[in-house]
Amino acid sequence: MAAAIDFYFDFSSPYGYFAATRIDELAAKYKRDVEWHPILLGPVFKTTGSVPLPQVPIKGDYSFHDFERSARFHGIPYNRPSAFPISTQAAARAVLWVRGKQGEDKANKFAKQIYKAYFVDGVNIGEPMHLLEVGHHSGVDTTGLMEGINSLPIKNQLKAEVDLAMARGVFGSPFVIVDGESFWGFDRFDQLEAFMRDGKI
Repeated sequence: MAAAIDFYFDFSSPYGYFAATRIDELAAKYKRDVEWHPILLGPVFKTTGSVPLPQVPIKGDYSFHDFERSARFHGIPYNRPSAFPISTQAAARAVLWVRGKQGEDKANKFAKQIYKAYFVDGVNIGEPMHLLEVGHHSGVDTTGLMEGINSLPIKNQLKAEVDLAMARGVFGSPFVIVDGESFWGFDRFDQLEAFMRDGKI
């Protein structure tokens, strides 16, 4: 099998959510695995001087419209969360904890359900108690999850993930790296597929 696809995402990113609904299917089509990397855009924005899209004058209003339009175009369920954007530290740490304790498959399924909870069901995933509920419905053994989210090793692991991501040139969500080629944004998935299919663009 060819090298895995590295998929970087922040749970506050609508485009990251859209990508999360498609990345595994696209990868399987070209016999690739996907390595899911939850990150935080906050530290990235401090480095790049960026801010969340909704906070940018004029561009912010457009982005809300585009989130809904993109979801309709691709047939992806989406409801604008009442609280947006929110802190996603707890969610990212929770996925890392599940990955370490219960494996990649459980962690990736959990990540997809966290995204759905936020962008479809309107659940405030910034609240750890809500993450416990999402985990339970995702088949995750949530025993110890709360302690794991707040543990120093998991906090350090997430920081290391963010640092490594930026060292690899990651500056947004979603961000995909495959065979040394980087793709930023859900709107680059056609180019991503062309690259995996043809080996070049």
